[in-house]
Formats: sequence, C-alpha cells, structure tokens
Amino acid sequence: MKQLIQWIVLGLVAASTVACSNISMPSMGGIFGGSGAVSVADHKNVNSTGPLLKYAASIHINAYTDDRKMDNPRKIGTGAENVSGMSGKDIVLDQDATAMVAGAMMTSLDEAGFQVSEMQTGKAQFELSGIVKELTYNVKARDEVSIAIETTLTEISTNKVVWSAIVTEKADRFAGVSGDNKDDVTHYLRKELGIVTQKTTDAISASLMVVHPELFNLTPGTKAIPGVTVLVAPTVNPPAAAAPVPMQMMPPPSATNAAPSYPVYTPHASDTNGLLLVNTNPARAKIYLDNVYFGLSPLRLELDPGVHTISVKLIGYKMVTEKVSVRKGDSTEMDLDLEH
Repeated sequence: MKQLIQWIVLGLVAASTVACSNISMPSMGGIFGGSGAVSVADHKNVNSTGPLLKYAASIHINAYTDDRKMDNPRKIGTGAENVSGMSGKDIVLDQDATAMVAGAMMTSLDEAGFQVSEMQTGKAQFELSGIVKELTYNVKARDEVSIAIETTLTEISTNKVVWSAIVTEKADRFAGVSGDNKDDVTHYLRKELGIVTQKTTDAISASLMVVHPELFNLTPGTKAIPGVTVLVAPTVNPPAAAAPVPMQMMPPPSATNAAPSYPVYTPHASDTNGLLLVNTNPARAKIYLDNVYFGLSPLRLELDPGVHTISVKLIGYKMVTEKVSVRKGDSTEMDLDLEH
C-alpha cells in the first residue's frame, strides 16, 4: 500500500528497459513529452482564503487488482516502434496500471466534491475498490483503446455493497498523416480513461444520493449513466399499498394519481451524535462546517460531539464564522443575522 501511495501522489517512479518505451501517466495529471518517462505530480489551484466546496460523503480509495493477465503489470499494448519518441514494441506505463486507475478515480471523485483519501483513517464512510479487467492501447492503422473497469462501493459501517458496476470504453482514432508521437498516445489514453472514471463517479453520486440524500442536502433521486452496466444498485421501496377503498368512498382522481412519497432520512440527536440546526437571516446561505461545505440554510446537521467551526457565506453579505459546541444526545440551534 505504501508503494501505491507513492505512485499515485508523487509519481516519481520512472522505469526504462531496452525492449519497451514508457508513458508517464501520474494520476491523470502532469506534463508529458520528450524521451523516456516524465513524472510530474498533480497540481491543483487551491483557494486558501475560504473553505473548500465538498460533500459530506467521505470515500477511502482501496487498491485495485489487475485481472488482465499481462506479463508486465505496467504494459498496456504494442506498437511503440511506430510512435515518434518511443522505441521497442511494447507500450509501458511508468507505474502499474492499477495504480494509474486508482489515481484517476481519486482525482475524479475529488473534483466531483467528495472527501477522498488513499489511506484508511477510520473516518471514511465508504470504501471504493475494483478490478482492472481490461486496459489496452495498441498502435495500428488506427490507434485502439479498450478499457473495462469493475468498481465496488461499500459502506464501511455495515460492510454492505452500495453500488457495483463494470464501466467500459472502446475507441479508436486516426493518428493523421504525420503519424503518432509519445504525447499523442499519452493524451489520448488519458482522455479515454477520464471518460471511464467520470461515468463511474456520476453513477456513484447518483446512487449515494438515493440511499444517503442527507450527505448531499438533496431529495432522493437517481439517473442512468450511458455505458454503465450496473451489477448492484440501491433501491428505495415505496410504501405498502393501502387496502382497497369502496367505490363510493374513492377520493378525487387528482389525489389517486399523486406520486408516492419515499422516506427521507432526517438528521437527529443520538447516543453517539448531536444535532445542530443552523438558521440564517436571510436564508439560503452556504453553510460550511470545519471548512467543508454542507448545504444551504436552514440546515440540520448530525455531528460528532465536540467544538466545531461554522462559516456562513452569502453573496452581498459579510462572511460569519463562529465556534459551536455540539453535545451527544442533544440539539443545538444557531440563529445568525448576516450583515451587508
């Protein structure tokens, strides 16, 4: 696991052999070019003046496994001798294919607004793992890319599989009259893998919004993701049907055609957590808890006991930041007036 973290975060492994050429793919980011492998860690512009926009859902990225039966875990295809800037027949990454996929998933989930970590800290609510079933790039008359990745999301507290699916992507391209070069191959592979990780992230988001809408401050709902073959997905059962009503007592048609209501989890105080209610004047202000965005006011938050920092932001008003103490089994209410 230590090696996996080093490959994903630092991207400092640059292997070279006589019979193959390497492509640098450090966690879907970085600069690519020249001969050999150029490893550059991801760079993100972080606004240090304000809290980061994040969902309450936290995900631990576990190691992916390689089911491709390749003789080299870094090899993805052949045809390097036809690519400018590369030598030999094999196309090889500067890290294991599984490390590249895990890093790409981490980047995609992070950019979608999830709290993501590659290390198990004990605070994550969900664990993501998967299998790389196919990841190939072959240089022919048309470059061919084929990707199939199975990903599973498990709720850590219950060990229940929340979502599992195989996401596939097949594409080809004409390199053009001038032919391929190393940068072209790298960028095209990165683009196609990005499509797979984006579909996976969209499907995970839609599923979690059904079973845990309180983590997103949304009502339950889901959407289909093209190209995703779902193996396990959450279901929300409608209320049990009522007994038949005699004809003379049937309600008006407008009532009988009403859409069924689904149960929605409501945050509450418990033996282990406390409840914080945040009201603002005016309402619909952005609420941040310990620099993490939780939703718009008025807002109910189920929190760990202790002292927390609440920040409130609304365009046209001054930001308000206060400390609040949350006690387990108890409710705390805050009324904040915002000033211009």
